[in-house]
Amino acid sequence: MGQTQAGSGQEVSLQNIQDLYRKFADECPSGDLHLHEFRRIFGVNSSSSEEELAYVETVFRSFDVNKDGKIDFMEYVAAVNLVLRGKLEDKLKWSFKVYDRDGNGSLNRQEVRLVVKIINKIRKLDDPSRVQENIDVICDRIFELVDKNKDSQISLEEFMEGAEKDPWVMDQLKLDIRPSDWFLKRL
Repeated sequence: MGQTQAGSGQEVSLQNIQDLYRKFADECPSGDLHLHEFRRIFGVNSSSSEEELAYVETVFRSFDVNKDGKIDFMEYVAAVNLVLRGKLEDKLKWSFKVYDRDGNGSLNRQEVRLVVKIINKIRKLDDPSRVQENIDVICDRIFELVDKNKDSQISLEEFMEGAEKDPWVMDQLKLDIRPSDWFLKRL
């Protein structure tokens, strides 16, 4: 109440929170958002590729702060705020967390390649005329531009610095999860 949302300059009123809670309760009568509901929100179903399913599970886990296998209302509000109103720095930190599948604090080529592949595939679905780019070439260029100490690992600091300095790197690394109509209509 009365707190400014990051990057938006708008205040969250008690009415906004009550409306968000009502909508959350309507969609999640159990009081928690489960993985299968999360998949539906983001338009991922059982016919989706293995990579897309793994990606959505990783995003889900990144929002499940207390790691109990479900997203409660407070975690949901934090996720909504990050996705729709978060500062670039916070979105980049979150993107890094999603990329870092093993949670070791650095990204290897396999982790970067997987997410770049999924992002590229999603972009192709959004715009069928878009040319499918060579994933290995993208990963090589990302590591060339971002991995400053050339240890074949990208730290959070290297990730943030690389994304902020180079628009192409930013385009390749920043996750733009484009919530489905369900998510946007209910906010």
